[in-house]
Amino acid sequence: MCFLHRQRKMPSSLGGARVVLLTAGLIVGLAGWRGSPSCCAATDRAPNVVILLADDLGWGAVSYHADWAETPNIDALAAEGVELDRFYVAPMCSPTRAGLLTGRYPIRFGLARAVIPPYRNFGLPVAERTLADALQAAGYQRLGVFGKWHLGHHQAKWHPLARGFTQFEGHYNGAIDYFTLVRDGQRDWHVGVEPSDKEGYATDLIATAAADFIREAAAGEAPYFCYVPFNAPHSPFQAPPADVARYAKDGDATAEATLKAMIWRMDSGIGQILEAIDQTGEADNTQVWFLSDNGGVRRFKANNRPLHGSKLTTFEGGIRVPACVRWPARWQGGSRLTNTVGYIDVVPTVLASAGLDPAAGAPAGRALDGVSLTALLDGTNPDFPERDWYSYHGQSGPNNETIAIKTEDWKLVVEGPDVRRGFLKQRHTCFLYRMPADLLERHNLAEQHPGIVGELFEKLVAHRALQPEDGVPPYRSGSRGFQPWKNWRIPGTQPGALPRRPE
Repeated sequence: MCFLHRQRKMPSSLGGARVVLLTAGLIVGLAGWRGSPSCCAATDRAPNVVILLADDLGWGAVSYHADWAETPNIDALAAEGVELDRFYVAPMCSPTRAGLLTGRYPIRFGLARAVIPPYRNFGLPVAERTLADALQAAGYQRLGVFGKWHLGHHQAKWHPLARGFTQFEGHYNGAIDYFTLVRDGQRDWHVGVEPSDKEGYATDLIATAAADFIREAAAGEAPYFCYVPFNAPHSPFQAPPADVARYAKDGDATAEATLKAMIWRMDSGIGQILEAIDQTGEADNTQVWFLSDNGGVRRFKANNRPLHGSKLTTFEGGIRVPACVRWPARWQGGSRLTNTVGYIDVVPTVLASAGLDPAAGAPAGRALDGVSLTALLDGTNPDFPERDWYSYHGQSGPNNETIAIKTEDWKLVVEGPDVRRGFLKQRHTCFLYRMPADLLERHNLAEQHPGIVGELFEKLVAHRALQPEDGVPPYRSGSRGFQPWKNWRIPGTQPGALPRRPE
């Protein structure tokens, strides 16, 4: 199976000024562009919204960045839209998903420290408003999620259908078998709340379900929201034999060949989804985002090259990911944005694009951390100031954490015990880099600038203090003796009964 969408290729950069860069042809074309500062002036209704999320796809794993893997459909999307050259996420799966759907740093509601493993009775708190909640309240009628949920599966209140979505197909846990769809001895594939006996390669099932949803939803009068969190190319490393053979050298099917095949298969699925959007005739007014949830795993060096670090670190290779967005009716394509933006900005940008005030309707005391990028993306206000940007990972527990702050001029990474204990010279390791001059993090200037380290360290202490005591525990705690329930049916859910969000 190979779905190849229109492809154009443009070079990428690791540096550059914080402006939108346009090719000469597009600059000329701006004179005839019919865009307008009002959010939906060029269209009859708010945009359809599609978010494509890869899992563990590193900086070097898209072929518009490097020639290691093949991603022609992602390349085409980036070329037709706006390439987000400095797009930041959390260092791991569940936190990025939580921040992506809420517009808030997940540390605020206890979902920054670790992912949600199979045995964990924890989920995205119901007090948090999701993007699906907000869009449904604004009149979006079809809101689907297809793929890896990873935001809670022990209680019905954490199910996607209780979080604003109207349709779900996929798996609750991470790291399912791609062919058997099994995790910990039980099949983890569901349509709505019901376990499903569908068979197939997980990536294909996700892409087909999303494409079908788009074709059906586009027939309605209201706009739709389609969230597609792929599990690829996360482990286990499995791909159809024909795809693996495409990358095997001299018939040797190495793990790297399999990973490349997984990326190719996911890209083909993205092509299938983009083709479905084209078939609806609504491509111009469909806002399509693509991003990865974190950097690639350390095992495959080329996955993140030339960035320093990998998944589960707060170095650039763990948190700076390939990303782009396309909305032809409103945002001029063929450009590259080099401002610092990221996952918490998606919610306010989508809401503003739909003509909504991003802050309106947010639960009391739960203001957004992200900001709308609409004025930056449509060119009405290119003067977009740099913000302090925070990253945190503590999956192993409070004695082994990594936390970082990126400012306009500097980035400080601190590894060691919980920084709220104060600076421990014998236990904390500090890395200080100039930004944006040293985006590859080659020159640690911590010893030369102790005053800067001290100033930024205090900001990290304040950010770390946001985590509530009842946040998600370290990864391994509570795993002993856990037995999954049959087919991962959420306890208490009844056949045909939809979970509802608690009032």
